[in-house]
Amino acid sequence: MSDAPPSLQEQIAIPKDLRNQLADFQKALWRIKITEAVLAGIFGLLISFLIVFILERFFPLPPLARLGILLAGTSLAAVFAPYWVRRWVYGHRREEQLARLISKKFPKLGDRLLGIVELQDQHEAEEALSPELREAAMIHVANQAAKRDMNQALPYSRHKKLGIGVAVGIAAVVLGFSLAPKAGGNALKRWLMPLSDTEHYTFTQFDLDRMPNPMVVPLGEAFTFEAPLKEGSDEKPETARARYGLQDWIDAKLEEDGTYRFDFAGQEARDRITIAAGDATHKIRVEPETRPEVEGFEALVTLPDYLQLEPRNMDIRTGALTALEGSKVILKGTFSREIASATAHFTPEPLDDLPLEGPDAPIEADTPDDIEAAEAETEKKAKELAEASKLPDARDLTVSISGNTVSSEPVALGKFHVEIPFTWKDIKGLDGAGSFQVKIETNEDMVPSSYIQGIERNIVILAEQTLEFEILNEDDFGLKEIGLSWKGEFTKPSEGKPAEGSITLKKGSPSSVRLGDQVIFSPQTYGIEPQQLLLSAYTEDYKPGRGRVYSEPITIYILTRDEHAQIIKSRFDRVISELEDAARNEMNNLDENERLDKTKTAEELQEEDGKEKLAKSQEEEAKNAEKMKEIAKKMEEIFKDAARNGELDDKTMKDMADALKNMKELGEEDMPEVAKKLGEAQDQKSTPEKTEQDLKDAIEKQKEALKKMQETIEKTNQANENFEASTFVNRLKRASTEEGGIVTALTSAFRGEDEEAVLPILGAAPGSDDIDPIHARLLKELGKQQSKTTIDVRWIKEDLERFYARTQKPIHKEVYDEMYKSLIDEKLEQLRREILRNRTFVSTRLAKKWSKTLKGWAEKLEGPKPDGGGGGGGGGGGGSPEEQDFEFMLKVMRMVQAEQDIRSRTRSLEQMLRSLKLTKQTP
Repeated sequence: MSDAPPSLQEQIAIPKDLRNQLADFQKALWRIKITEAVLAGIFGLLISFLIVFILERFFPLPPLARLGILLAGTSLAAVFAPYWVRRWVYGHRREEQLARLISKKFPKLGDRLLGIVELQDQHEAEEALSPELREAAMIHVANQAAKRDMNQALPYSRHKKLGIGVAVGIAAVVLGFSLAPKAGGNALKRWLMPLSDTEHYTFTQFDLDRMPNPMVVPLGEAFTFEAPLKEGSDEKPETARARYGLQDWIDAKLEEDGTYRFDFAGQEARDRITIAAGDATHKIRVEPETRPEVEGFEALVTLPDYLQLEPRNMDIRTGALTALEGSKVILKGTFSREIASATAHFTPEPLDDLPLEGPDAPIEADTPDDIEAAEAETEKKAKELAEASKLPDARDLTVSISGNTVSSEPVALGKFHVEIPFTWKDIKGLDGAGSFQVKIETNEDMVPSSYIQGIERNIVILAEQTLEFEILNEDDFGLKEIGLSWKGEFTKPSEGKPAEGSITLKKGSPSSVRLGDQVIFSPQTYGIEPQQLLLSAYTEDYKPGRGRVYSEPITIYILTRDEHAQIIKSRFDRVISELEDAARNEMNNLDENERLDKTKTAEELQEEDGKEKLAKSQEEEAKNAEKMKEIAKKMEEIFKDAARNGELDDKTMKDMADALKNMKELGEEDMPEVAKKLGEAQDQKSTPEKTEQDLKDAIEKQKEALKKMQETIEKTNQANENFEASTFVNRLKRASTEEGGIVTALTSAFRGEDEEAVLPILGAAPGSDDIDPIHARLLKELGKQQSKTTIDVRWIKEDLERFYARTQKPIHKEVYDEMYKSLIDEKLEQLRREILRNRTFVSTRLAKKWSKTLKGWAEKLEGPKPDGGGGGGGGGGGGSPEEQDFEFMLKVMRMVQAEQDIRSRTRSLEQMLRSLKLTKQTP
């Protein structure tokens, strides 16, 4: 035999029958064990697949679990089968290996077979055994083996059970695929590729694409969780259940749209929602978050071009914005979180203050032409109203999003209000808590306002006086310029034209919403003669076509010195009346104090009732002292105006000055001293004797004060009498001047000096077409003036009669008698009628006559004027030293007033020059 292990075919020494028998045994062994290995591998794969298939009908297996099951199943094929083949096929290739296996079943036969295999391997040259004996032994063993069924020595076989198991497994797989092919295919795919992202198949299939994961919900707010099924879901259970974290389960029915809806209470902690329906179970992460809130809202307002202003940002966190019509607005909101989407809806609303007049408004007209014009105007207003009330269409605005900022497209504003609700959703899918409403109210460019302040509404001045006041102008946007304007009106016929003019005080700018200036206005600076003047401040803004806007005017009465004296006289009369009232009050207080002194003992004065009466008396005295101060202040103003007027004689001025001095002493010294003594009488520390003495001292001082008041009244009455006497002269002179003005106006008219008049005045009948409208208006004005002069002269005559009754001066009696005998009232009324009839020559002659007569009466009352040379005589010229001192003081006072007037007029002139420069700079 060779050194290499011989095969059974090469073992010639072993009997052929035995060799064939062992070969059959080997084939049977290999067949069975290979079959077992193959079946075991198939069985393992089937079992692992079935495990995945069955388990995933209840819950999805994680990738690692599926990987473990797959590895366990394939291990039978990949590990066990090779091991089994190596053990039973590779490990039983030789006769001795087969003999050892047979010995396990047949020990004696196996040992003999093992022996002859060893004999077969021996060489004759080396061994001393006889070939015949070896051969006989082999034949003997072969004969014994032939009597045995070698297949009985095969090891225990599992291939039938494995075959049954495989068949059952295949049947189960086939059954599973037959019953649920989608589930089987899904399980096969997830089994073969355990680490893939293949979705777990369930009979009940949720549409996970429509279920956000994670799901962001509002913090602390109830929310609804929607779980939709896929349209191709094999099963659609009527109910499903869900729960948040470990909270109680909530059931929900399947709705018609194939969705389960679960209502959860507000949550604050992050967790998962577990939803189960049929064989499907899913978990959704839930993250409660605060809703995105508005952190800020602003509007970029671009104003109309004519305002020349830069766009302005306005904070509108309140949601309200007021903007000028014609503006463009960009709304910009800032939010607490990055925004994913936003909407803004433009909704116009009509203005609340549109005019209500329409085509049905009543027409107020008399003639057919007026009716036609009114109807045309009404139709025009109706069209304007319809155009103004026309609203643009509501629409969605285009919005742009940048991070946490949302901006709208520019919104053009017109004659309408706008509501723009904003809605938004953040990148986490949360809507804002409601919408943010922006209410835009449009308004027109308001008319600027202009005011005059620091001055009374009605003022009386002389032409050389200067007024100082402040003008204030305001606008909602810019002011272009401010200034002063005036327009005069003569109160009596005059040759000149009424004053009319204006000056520019300041230039503004588009940003000047408030402009003011100190005005120094002197009529004399602008050449304005005595007349009634309406003075207004004006301003102008940048709105095209608006023009100037004027303030409420103040009325300035620019008077002649005669008229000014009359005003002073009226004020002086009122001061005297107030002084007499104060004297009566003082007398009543004195009577009360004397009554208190007589009826109360010293001890009673210190009792409660006595103190109350003393306190009341002190209070009344203090009030009267304050009233005296006010009277003195008014008297001081009258004195200054009288000095400025210059028409009053020095004696009258001296009496007024003395009265003013007394008034000041009474109000500041005498009467407060009385009140002080009455207060000391109430002192609780005083003895009864001291209280009584204080009361007596107060009475004595009060008597002295009352005496001074009566002296002051006498002085003021004397001054007023002299003043009144001088006013007769002035009033007569003024009436004479007015008649002279009528003469001048009529003379100019019939001479044709009025360039504007086309037709002559002579011979023209009033009210006819022959008279020129200018002359008709002149006659009407002259008639009014003559009527006023007639009334003034009638009052002069009556006042002169009363004045003579008080003073009994012969000169006043003489003039009154002449006026009475002349029938001047009737004659002046006749003159008025002649003027209205356009009897020009007759009216001129009569007016000239009465002008001369009135002037003669004034000169008679005035008397001869002094030479001014200071007459001789023992008395010495110029009066007493006190009078000379007063005259000097009066001259100085008038000089100071004149200097002040010159300085004020200079400032007024400078202001006029500045205005001229501003006017030249205006393009």
